Amino acid sequence: MKKAVLAYSGGLDTSVILKWIKETHGCEVIAYVADLGQREDLEEIRTRAQETGASRVVVEDVREEFVKEYVFPALRANAVYEGTYLMGTSLARPLIARRQLAAAHQEGAEAVAHGATGKGNDQVRFELTYLALDPGIKVIAPWREWDFRSRNDLINYARDKGIKITVTAEKPYSVDANLLHTSYEGGVLEDPWAEAPADMFLTTVSPEQAPDRPLVMEIDFEKGNPVAVDGESMSPASLLEHMNQVGGENGIGRVDMVENRFVGMKSRGVYETPGGTILHVAHRALESITMDREVMFLRDSLIPEYARLIYNGFWFSPEMEMLQGMVDQSQEEVSGRVRLKLYKGNVTVMGRRSDQSMYREDFATFEEDEVYRQKDAEGFIRLQALRLRIRNLVRG
Repeated sequence: MKKAVLAYSGGLDTSVILKWIKETHGCEVIAYVADLGQREDLEEIRTRAQETGASRVVVEDVREEFVKEYVFPALRANAVYEGTYLMGTSLARPLIARRQLAAAHQEGAEAVAHGATGKGNDQVRFELTYLALDPGIKVIAPWREWDFRSRNDLINYARDKGIKITVTAEKPYSVDANLLHTSYEGGVLEDPWAEAPADMFLTTVSPEQAPDRPLVMEIDFEKGNPVAVDGESMSPASLLEHMNQVGGENGIGRVDMVENRFVGMKSRGVYETPGGTILHVAHRALESITMDREVMFLRDSLIPEYARLIYNGFWFSPEMEMLQGMVDQSQEEVSGRVRLKLYKGNVTVMGRRSDQSMYREDFATFEEDEVYRQKDAEGFIRLQALRLRIRNLVRG
């Protein structure tokens, strides 16, 4: 093995891994950095990788692709893992792995490497993508090979090798950020009873510190995708970035949960997903007037499985392709506008309208109408109750 391409973030784990691969495997290491909107100085990360020993650093701006091809498909499906998590990390990993693999092919590398631990979900997400797209690629997973047992071991190794890091023993959080979310794990967060430190959050103010006046906004959708805010058309990445800003300023999108990892253990994660939370609420509101009842019921019944596939790393799988096709067909008429109020951590729907709306006031009104015979409901109810009556008669 002469070359390996490492998915590099510039954090503690991948900085140590870059040096460790060179020393252990004796091969050239190319650092691959994906710009997912993580609000970091990518030139500084490039320099850090070079100083740590990378022979070359590949930096790619994949923000638009991330939002359009990964975040928005999940939004169209209303994908939420275990009823709470909007899966910012889960959606980013298959994109990073796919682009990293493309870089490996271009550079003539025989192997790809990642910084995921042997306890986590990311190792599965990275490697399922690698193997689905290139069955013959070699994979280096240092956390499953080396003798380090903790993040403190990595901190000590980095200091010994002169590797620049920002993580300290006092704040050993594992932080992952992109345009959809910022996640935090480790440190004090490993105690599910301990409150997350107030100074930990990077993209949202606390609801208590949010403005005392509500913000009203309108979002336009076309076939399930948000396309404009307050009448201004935006690209997918620009729109999500704007929603993150206004959501963060109003304390929206904080989640503290204990989730079930694919490998079998429970793990506590704290997330900030301001823009995604707003878009999720707005999308649901628009669906309420544009989707057929039975189509919605069927699609909703598939949400847990759709989310589970993303969370577990099966983005590039035949079952995921099938589910996405069904979801997208259900969104053909989900176009229109939603009006929302943001206030101290809450997103409230104020109104929704669409040219494809199935809501008919002349049918739904409590006032006099000319289109609905209330007498018809009697036969409907008696037919629905027939099996219930027979069951009771049989029981005597």
